[in-house]
Amino acid sequence: MRTTKAAALCLALAAPALAGTACATGAATPSPLTAFEEQEVHWGACPDGYAHLTQAGGTCAELTVPLDHADPDGATITLALSRMEGAGDPADRGVLLSNPGGPGGPGLDLPLWLRETLGDAADGYDLIGFDPRFTGASTPLDCTPGEPREIPERTTPRADFDRAVSAAEDTARRCQEHGDNATLLPHGTTAAVARDMDVIRAALGRSELSFYGVSYGADLGAVYTQLFPDRAGRIVLDSSTDPAATQYELLRDAGASAEAALEPETARVLREVLEHAERTPFTVGAYRVDAATLRLVVRLLSQNEEHDPLLAATARDLARAAAGESVEPGPELEMWLALLNSPDLDEIFAVPSFTMCADPGWPAGGFPREAEEYWRSIEERRATEPVFAPVAGAVSACAFWAEPRGEKVTIGNDVELLLLQARGDVNTPYPGGVALHERLTGSRLLTAELRAHGVYGRGADGLTPVPCADEAVNAYFRDGTLPVADLSC
Repeated sequence: MRTTKAAALCLALAAPALAGTACATGAATPSPLTAFEEQEVHWGACPDGYAHLTQAGGTCAELTVPLDHADPDGATITLALSRMEGAGDPADRGVLLSNPGGPGGPGLDLPLWLRETLGDAADGYDLIGFDPRFTGASTPLDCTPGEPREIPERTTPRADFDRAVSAAEDTARRCQEHGDNATLLPHGTTAAVARDMDVIRAALGRSELSFYGVSYGADLGAVYTQLFPDRAGRIVLDSSTDPAATQYELLRDAGASAEAALEPETARVLREVLEHAERTPFTVGAYRVDAATLRLVVRLLSQNEEHDPLLAATARDLARAAAGESVEPGPELEMWLALLNSPDLDEIFAVPSFTMCADPGWPAGGFPREAEEYWRSIEERRATEPVFAPVAGAVSACAFWAEPRGEKVTIGNDVELLLLQARGDVNTPYPGGVALHERLTGSRLLTAELRAHGVYGRGADGLTPVPCADEAVNAYFRDGTLPVADLSC
């Protein structure tokens, strides 16, 4: 049963200026957000780069929201929205919003993926995607470009760390000083995005919002249920994190799960390759690589168990290259090396930091302010996590930004929803999903017995599907039926 008491609703509306209900008397008062909630949404062609969305029947629009929801008369920003209309009766269709995670991941494309995965369950909804504030086609927040990253001929683990600290400090400076970022940055928070989601709901004329979110998107959905429990429709949270931990703790502690996921022989080869690269970087095809680059590649390839053979082959190729052989990277390794050597890399990594740095705690924030704390943690974990400790505990630009001033949300409610969590998830380890399940007392937890990050709709990504998870999600979105109890697939 959802929370309906006026007292609970008033607690959910953390900023008094946002409340549409007078908590002391129960008397209705005009919402200060009325102008935003009642704005007309004009659907049309999608932005440049999204012609495929328009060709598939999608439409796009812009929505105005307050920069600061506690100051609705102040500055405003715009959000980019997309829509795939359901085949059902327009009068009966709900709204299903979605978020792909990141944080900082643009989401205009996500309705296309959802329509394929939902099947006939999509008929009952207008599928809505959005680029969260400061990302994609929404009001941007970007940084002055940095200098290309240079990899030295010889190095040491400490020298690599010191260069990473300097780069993080430089990113923080360039982002803070660029344009009016100093004004915008404090408002790039999870709670602000959740409040944007509720403006989307209202502007689309719906009394409740259904939602699918994966990874950070799942955490975002949990925050929405906390702030707006009476407006939460059918909610699916896929691959969540522990609401008692900060983002730094989540990233750091995920290293152990990633290390345990490596096959023994692959782990042995990677340890030797990384020990070499930490002293003498080498070339793979057209790319010069150091230990930091290689750890990121390996981290990306270790997420899904279907990629184990590819990771093993990649480790062998890297070992040959480290030994001085001429090695051309395979297509997957080539793709990641090209990305990690791209001039756009700085921007790709900076955007998620806007949310991570602005939030005061879960699902982001909590980054130590002293660089030496990161180094001590890495060194303590290096013996048991030689492959992943330096990347899992890497210094963040957040260490050099202003202290977060965003709204802190503590999770604990009885909204009915569905949680999905993979037992072997190396990005958002399984215990985190269990911890969130315990805080969301109206939730059902579906456990997928595999190593994966993202349980629902894996078939649409060319991965092994989890049929019982897909069926449970689709049944829930189709008719509101939750599993009667927690279950494993």
